Amino acid sequence: MTRLLKPLALGLLGIALALPTFAALKTGSKAPDFSAPAYLAGNPFTFKLSDALKKGPVVMYFFPAAFTPGCNLEAHLFSQAIDQFKAQGATVIGVTAGNVDQLAEFSKSTEHCGGKFPVAADPGAKIARQYDAILDKKPEWSSRTSYVISPQGSIVHVYSDLNPNRHVKETLDAVKALKK
Repeated sequence: MTRLLKPLALGLLGIALALPTFAALKTGSKAPDFSAPAYLAGNPFTFKLSDALKKGPVVMYFFPAAFTPGCNLEAHLFSQAIDQFKAQGATVIGVTAGNVDQLAEFSKSTEHCGGKFPVAADPGAKIARQYDAILDKKPEWSSRTSYVISPQGSIVHVYSDLNPNRHVKETLDAVKALKK
């Protein structure tokens, strides 16, 4: 019997190791404050989380790298929904550790951010590490993890999925729930 269990256990371990893991910060955690170089419509500025929280909730979405297919789509989806976030008093910020030298162009590209929300550079994935949002297969890049942070600085919603399609709906629903 043990001869059968050992190969089964090794096979299950192999499957578990092959799956992506998301160790994102949990709901209720205090969001680590940070400031980072950012771009809005190609214009550089410094984004500071604590300043943004003074205006209302913050939707912070980590994405692996500018000008990659999934990240292009995710940025486009956020740009299409930005008025809905603003109507709820929320600030949207994209954060990436990948292709940070291309963020100015990415932020103003009409096919992506369209100049509608800022994107912040995270060289070395320092912010992503604070938020446990590191891409397992490429640890120098951030994962695709979205956070909704209350004005009090606590994380009220976390969504991690490499597929970019549901991040806008997940975060917008969470922001709307804050108003209830």
